[in-house]
Amino acid sequence: MPDSPQPSSRNPFKQALAVGKRQVGFWSALASPIAAEILAGAGFDWIVIDGEHGPNDIPSLVAQLQAMRGGAAEPVFRVPWNDMVIVKRALDAGARTLLVPFVQSAEEARRAVAATRYPPRGVRGVAVVVRASDFGRVPQYLENAHQDTCLLVQLETRAALKEIEAIAQVDGVDGMFIGPSDLAADMGYLGNPKHPAVQAAIKDAAERIGAAGKPAGTLARDVEEAEAMFAMGFSFVAAGIDVALLARNAEALAARLRRL
Repeated sequence: MPDSPQPSSRNPFKQALAVGKRQVGFWSALASPIAAEILAGAGFDWIVIDGEHGPNDIPSLVAQLQAMRGGAAEPVFRVPWNDMVIVKRALDAGARTLLVPFVQSAEEARRAVAATRYPPRGVRGVAVVVRASDFGRVPQYLENAHQDTCLLVQLETRAALKEIEAIAQVDGVDGMFIGPSDLAADMGYLGNPKHPAVQAAIKDAAERIGAAGKPAGTLARDVEEAEAMFAMGFSFVAAGIDVALLARNAEALAARLRRL
């Protein structure tokens, strides 16, 4: 089967992050396999399937992973929470790159890493015939799965930013993602991530993450903001959300038609 899941150590997104190659991404919260299929072939390096704020569960994740198989973009599943059961189910379903929200400390980062590793490296539950191993067809999947797994931890509070250096030292963390909207809310600027104080904190975080030897990522609202984030030192940036793209462009089209 030419489009079957590949053996371990063939996650191009993880490999690109490891060598500092810039990765451009997009955010998907429509929970639609057709939307995922369209986006997967659009030219992005990575696409987030949002399971925290988007209406995605494991069955809808599987459908979108199947739809994205023919595309070049790496699916990144944002799990709802740093929970070993959720992480296990997402991995078994075939999501090999995970974004774990609201990581506040090195201990919480270690817990996320452990959830992605089979014993003795971690606590991931063992099932042999799962989609991730192409239903048992990938040789030595259990031994090698961790090599292919990419773990991103999301920092979104002032408390988390204080722990950047400690979190960066956790083996198994492949990237650190700054959540601008939640950080703004935590700093007292709800709905205003463009506030100068928030932007200064984001810039400082990017610099410290880079100095600690980890790739830094974030979400931008448009191309101009993405350019600014890359200039700050971020190496993987998602620009745009499918829900917002559909909503705002539909509104703009309707408004133009109303003026005819």
